[in-house]
Amino acid sequence: MNTLPQNLNGRGLRIGIVQARFTNEIGSAMVEVARKKLIELGVDDDDITLATVAGALEVPLVLQNLADSEQFDALIAFGAVIRGETYHFELVSNESGAGVTRVGLDFNIPIANAILTTENDEQAHARIQEKATDAALVAVETANLLRHIRENI
Repeated sequence: MNTLPQNLNGRGLRIGIVQARFTNEIGSAMVEVARKKLIELGVDDDDITLATVAGALEVPLVLQNLADSEQFDALIAFGAVIRGETYHFELVSNESGAGVTRVGLDFNIPIANAILTTENDEQAHARIQEKATDAALVAVETANLLRHIRENI
């Protein structure tokens, strides 16, 4: 069996981040955690681009435009959708998630979807560190894996 390598070396990678501002405190904290992790993995700070949007429903459109620019090796989506008393939570969660996935597939670019969907603020805050770190790792690993596939298979 031929196993493709896992590569967490971020040197030379360009990463785009789209952050929903609706839950700005959570999203901003996630951006900072991910930025530090990306730099730790070798991504140059100048190769990290941040765009902010009003809310989670706007994230896919901006991801699509970043992907279309062909200037990025991977993208990351940040934000938080916190359940309220109406159906709006399901709508925003489902549509933003589907949109993020569609952009990645349509443009053949890895997107780490770290838009949190939680019952309350406390759950969102508890997930900042782990989800943001995971998003950075996923972006770097998957960008490298796709590069390896394109160049070697």
